[in-house]
Formats: sequence, C-alpha cells, structure tokens
Amino acid sequence: MTPQTEAELADIIAGASGPLRIQGGGTRPIGRSEGETLSTTKMRGITLYEPGALTIVAKAGTPVAEIEAKLAKENQRLAFEPMDHRGLLGTKGEPTIGGVVAGNISGPRRISVGACRDFALGVRFVDGSGTIIKNGGRVMKNVTGYDLVKLMCGSYGTLGVLTEVALKVLPNVEATGCVLLHGLNDTQAIAAMSAALGSPFEATGAAHFPKSMHGDPVTMIRIEGFEKSVAYRADKLRDLLKSFGEATIQIGETDDGYGSEKGWAWVRDVSAFADQPGDVWRISAKPSDAAALAARLDADAVQYDWGGGLIWARMPEGVDAREKLTTFDGHATLVRGSADVPAFHPEPAPLAAITQGLRAKFDPRGILNPGLMT
Repeated sequence: MTPQTEAELADIIAGASGPLRIQGGGTRPIGRSEGETLSTTKMRGITLYEPGALTIVAKAGTPVAEIEAKLAKENQRLAFEPMDHRGLLGTKGEPTIGGVVAGNISGPRRISVGACRDFALGVRFVDGSGTIIKNGGRVMKNVTGYDLVKLMCGSYGTLGVLTEVALKVLPNVEATGCVLLHGLNDTQAIAAMSAALGSPFEATGAAHFPKSMHGDPVTMIRIEGFEKSVAYRADKLRDLLKSFGEATIQIGETDDGYGSEKGWAWVRDVSAFADQPGDVWRISAKPSDAAALAARLDADAVQYDWGGGLIWARMPEGVDAREKLTTFDGHATLVRGSADVPAFHPEPAPLAAITQGLRAKFDPRGILNPGLMT
C-alpha cells in the first residue's frame, strides 16, 4: 500500500483489520515487524523552504538526497549528518526524510551539534486510529504541552506514521580539517578524542579505527569552519595532542581520503563493514567504558564514533553481543544479523511501562510495526 496523500493514509490506517509494516524508502530494515507493508514513498516533495529562516518542511517520503541538493544550492546542510545504511545493510531504494526522523538517524556530527531530534521543529503524522495529528511548527520554541515532535523521533513508526516534517538547517562550512593520530590502541585513542572534544577548538567529529581503510590504527578528529580558523584550530589541536604521539593535519580533499568529505562519509556509513561477513551491532556507552566493553565483545572488528560513545562491532553470525557485555551503562542494537534476539535493547521496567502506556494511547489496536521495538 502506497498512499499518495495524508488523507488516504489516514483512511488506510483507520480501516486496517490487521498489522501494518511501516516503511519509508526501505533502506534500513532494522528489527522484525509483521503485517502488510505501508509505504510513504509517494508522499513526497518539499513544501516550504526559507533559507533566511534556516527552515525546511518536506513530506515524509521525500528523498534525503533531494533535500540535501536543495539545501546545497543555498550553501546550507542538514546539520546532524544522517547515516546512509544502504552499503552496510545491502539495501536498495532511497533514504527518505521521514525514515531519518522516525529513526532519529544521526552521524558523526552529533557530538557537536546534536541529534536529528534536536533539529526537528514540527511533525504531522497519522496515529494508529487513523487520526491526523500536528505538533510543533517552524521555530525552535513552538510547543506547549507534550512535545510530540521529540517523541516521534526514534519511535520507528510504532506510535504513528509521519507525513510531514519541519527541520532547522544550518549554513554549510567553508573548510574541513582533520587531525590524525596513527598507531594508538583503543584506550589511548579514546583518551585523545576526549581531550580533543574537551578542548576549546570545537571538534565536530571524533572517530577511531583499530584497523583503518589503509590497515593501520587511525584516530580522526574533525574541525570545520572558516578556512583560516580551521587551520589555526587544527594546529592548536595538534599541539594539544602531541603527548599521544605524532599528529598530522589534513585540510580539504586529500589523496588518502581520511580528512575529506568522502572519508567522513566512510565513518558515518560504517563502510568498513559493508562487504564483510557477520552480524553488526551498534552500542551506545560512556566513552570511558568503551575500550573495556569492546574487549569483552571479542568482535571480528570494531570502530568507534562520537569520541568513543558509539561502538560499531562486527560479530560472528548468531552471537548475542548483549550476553558478552552483560550489564553495562548503555544499550546495544542489532543493526544487521541473524541472531535470534530482539533488535532493540530491552528497556528497564519503569521505562517499559511508560512506553507501553504511550503505545496504548497512540496505537490502541497495536497495528503499527507491532513487535518491532519489543
């Protein structure tokens, strides 16, 4: 089912007699859900773009690439750098802005500017009873009562089907620089990334690869802004990190690709795991715990993003990373794999009770992506 309008979508949901599997572009099928597929891909198009107000409004089925192209013409961008899962998951199609918001999909820049939900200004969606709901608007301070905009971000279609989203955007940058450290072990790399992120030099990305695209361990610290400012801050950051080893600076496009836009897309999309066998787990944790947690996993490969706060682990097929980690301060999501476990981390009892209450209100019949997040 592929409704072309919000009203048609509301009629389909109101008249549904069984579960519905909500889908945007179909590029990130994380977790298992039942039912007939309900796609939003035909509800597409940018309905409002005000470059001066740094605001864009688009229907949920609008391809992310279309939005990024529109923004690029005005030298603007989506600040939260959404990941493209197609390489990692081996999927086709086009990522949609509704899917990005529904999954709260955020890339390496999250540590400096925030997640997708921090840039969501307003939403329109259809709940499980077929009611059309609007919340938020076109400015940051626009909500009284419950902030359903933030609630919908990361709900993966279990509370309602997005039909339109309003987002704040940011100006693009003049230059991008990268400070590189080679040969650090995981503990040293996380300490170096923490030092960089705690400095006044405004790093916008911090990633570490025990095995990089060229085979050696590499730690990447990104700096963005005006060209002279990037050069100055990169030089200062290199001095700050000299106790961890020799650091090099790259500004702009480079032959080896580390400091370039392509290099950070490699980080963002976990491209190192794209053509490799095994299950892929996404683990959020305290950076100070990350190296010890990764050691517990005994994974085939790992990479760190968000200064160590995000661990990507490639595990042997069928191995449950949560059993390896036992109790820890964070959560693990099975993004790709065959392990017979829930994709999403089990919630603590108090949070699970709140979640159940919300779903009972927004989807009383339990027809929207049933079982996906439980």
